[in-house]
Amino acid sequence: MDRSRFEQLVEEALAGLPPQFAERLDNVTVTVEDLASPGQMGRAGHGDPHRLLGLYEGIPLTRRPQAYSGALPDRITIFQIPIEEYCSSDEEIKAQVRSTVMHELGHYFGMSEEQLRDV
Repeated sequence: MDRSRFEQLVEEALAGLPPQFAERLDNVTVTVEDLASPGQMGRAGHGDPHRLLGLYEGIPLTRRPQAYSGALPDRITIFQIPIEEYCSSDEEIKAQVRSTVMHELGHYFGMSEEQLRDV
């Protein structure tokens, strides 16, 4: 899948957020990269960049101080190559992109990996 179509899937996932969640997105960017960088791999605690589908980096809403301002944006990165390797069709890619975006937004909203697995 070409990058522009993949990025469009990410945009569609974000556009499909329920309003009560979309309204709370503040100071966060969502980008697409081929693979995680070595620094991202270290922060994620992963050893294989082909297994990391997405990554949230920042201060979750639940941990932000009241005087939170002037900070660099939090960042959600969706990794195209691992998602494509994991999926066998464009429909699976679309579903996995949505799932990965929602998972990383869950971290932004303060959910742990365990909580996300339960959802």
